[in-house]
Amino acid sequence: MVTPEDRVVRSIEQLTSVLKGDKLSATEAQMKAIETLQSTLNSWSEGSWTEVSKENNENKEPVMMDRQSPRVLKSRRPRMKRAPRVRKALRPLQPRVDQPTELDQPIAHRTRSKNKVSMERPLEQPVAHRTRSRTNTVDSDVVTAIVSDLLAASVMDQETGNMLEFRQLRRHPKYKKIWDTSYANEIGRLCQGIGSKKEDPSQPRVKGTDTFRVIRFEDIPPEKRREVCHTSVVCEVRPDKDDPNRTRVTVAGNRIIYPGDVATRTGGLELVKLMINSVLSKRGAKAVCFDIKNFYLDTPMDEPEYVRIKLKDIPQEVIDEYNLKEYVHNGWVYYEIVKGCYGLPQSGRLANDLLRERLAEEGYYEAETPGLWKHTWRPIQFVLVVDDFFVEYVGKEHAEHLANVLKKYHTISEDWTAKKFVGIDLEWNYAKRHSNRSCRLSMKNYINELLFKLGHPNPRRPQTSPHKWREIDYGSKIQLSPDEDDSEPLDEEGIRWVQMVVGALLYYGRAVDNKLLTALSAIGSQQSKATENTRKAVKMLLDYCATYPDDGIKYRASDMMLCGHSDAGFNNEKGSRSRAGAHIFLSEGDDFPRWNGPVLTIAQIMKYILSSAAEAETAALFLTAKEMVSLRNTLEEMGWKQPASPLQCDNSTAVGYTNKTIVSKKSKSWDLRLLWLRCRAAQDQFRIYWDKGKNNWGDYHTKHHPPCYHESKREMGFAGCCGCCAVFLE
Repeated sequence: MVTPEDRVVRSIEQLTSVLKGDKLSATEAQMKAIETLQSTLNSWSEGSWTEVSKENNENKEPVMMDRQSPRVLKSRRPRMKRAPRVRKALRPLQPRVDQPTELDQPIAHRTRSKNKVSMERPLEQPVAHRTRSRTNTVDSDVVTAIVSDLLAASVMDQETGNMLEFRQLRRHPKYKKIWDTSYANEIGRLCQGIGSKKEDPSQPRVKGTDTFRVIRFEDIPPEKRREVCHTSVVCEVRPDKDDPNRTRVTVAGNRIIYPGDVATRTGGLELVKLMINSVLSKRGAKAVCFDIKNFYLDTPMDEPEYVRIKLKDIPQEVIDEYNLKEYVHNGWVYYEIVKGCYGLPQSGRLANDLLRERLAEEGYYEAETPGLWKHTWRPIQFVLVVDDFFVEYVGKEHAEHLANVLKKYHTISEDWTAKKFVGIDLEWNYAKRHSNRSCRLSMKNYINELLFKLGHPNPRRPQTSPHKWREIDYGSKIQLSPDEDDSEPLDEEGIRWVQMVVGALLYYGRAVDNKLLTALSAIGSQQSKATENTRKAVKMLLDYCATYPDDGIKYRASDMMLCGHSDAGFNNEKGSRSRAGAHIFLSEGDDFPRWNGPVLTIAQIMKYILSSAAEAETAALFLTAKEMVSLRNTLEEMGWKQPASPLQCDNSTAVGYTNKTIVSKKSKSWDLRLLWLRCRAAQDQFRIYWDKGKNNWGDYHTKHHPPCYHESKREMGFAGCCGCCAVFLE
């Protein structure tokens, strides 16, 4: 408590400071803070705290202030029994509609440290505290799901926690029988079957596909003996499958020489996102997913290949049933591959060509965009990714027609709710009001699985920024470039660890969490020569992922007009290079298109050194427009006519050059990009316009922003909210 002695000491110190001409010490602020704290504690509980305060005032010595340190020297307080505290009801958070947003302030005010704390009203919890679990305990169902999905890459020993591979499992006394049977089932599936069913001994336990046929070494053509490959075996636990203990055999090695084209036309991630938006925006449309089982194994080869397996690696059940000891040559058993198999370079092309012929007979054809398929007259179109179909249909009978066509030749699985596709979880909202239809994309448990596999602990406090932010030297006329990284280089194991994390997060970032892309591009540019600072950057990124493990992207119904926001960060990367960023999305034909989730996000370091901010902005416009051209063509093929696509930039000079409102003298490299943009704009492919930088959604991916900036964008919709936030527009 503040005593009269404390007030006298404070007055003497202030008078001394004034006489000496020095600034007032921090004591006044400290005393004011103590008084505020005292009033707050007294108002916390009207009953119990009042009695304790009176008793403490009678026995408490004066509190002395140390001039050299802001700490308060407290005397020992006697122990006493306190009555139960009666907490007041928490006040609801004040509405923030009438308050000015943080983005309305200058950048210096938004990034500067603010130490003023008011005790009159409790501070609102940051977003990290509201979106992250505050307890250390995890629900058992969540742990089961995480561990089960994680073990799709390997198998965990329940006793030691170690991850066991194929050979370790077969040597382990506890797991040997289970995985010997699983491996025998896989070889039987590739060959002519294995075992017999208990309920019907005349039927094999596992039906074969006749892909592998055992052969003697002498029967292999001499010109093929140098091309014999080996196998790679992967064990996985998949509780969602009929046989949870799965073993898969793939053909490995680089000896196969196939003279034909092995490239396969398949759909990309951007095409999948365009199709999701099309389902939402087309009235009466819905989505369904089909998956072909044994897609490669049902495709005959135009020329057989050969593979060998060590006899000692083959389960005894297979050796006995196929009498393999008669086929051994130098300890190896040889097989002839007569159908497509995983790992063969030509398998994908042969299976895709055969599927194309079969679908063409029923009126289905592939558009110019790889992976986009349509029907000659039915209101149905789909994306084909290897053997997975994401189908948009209007009328269930048309989707059933496609399913029946596939069932003629393959065994398929059907998901009429379309809850998951290419590893992405889809949460559909087919609202009665068309404008309220939406879909949220996420990858549940993916981050938890990755952190579990890496052994990365949860951060002690929430990490609200995915990367280290670039500190601004306020008051300095010249901003210096960052120092060179002179930290200790990592060894080969450390470099591989960095590359593994970047690879694991890259698809996740491109698919559902584009907020990671800026950090991933910066780390990716250093991963070949990674250092200790690179390791710290990776750990900071993992801490951010642990803070927000279930981020996603949300799409809404729109007019399917392709729009873009382009921005550039000039000279903000090492080597005086600049960064390009873009937010490409689908919206309406408004002058300033409304927010929607990104179909494509650009977050890259531009290769060439640019001489000015206007040139960097023009280069970013060029990169964004090039990506949008192919997306426009795809949307046209999907049946969505595209007027001139709005393309926003916050640099008036770049916009003026492109729209010919400024006459310029520039370098040839700049002139090349500029004339390309002018040509496309003249063809009514783009409408390039200017708007304020705070309204440019591409800015998020061009700079290393501070945590407060990430928090503000998360509240505005960058974390997969409804996307209709009016806060973005003035």
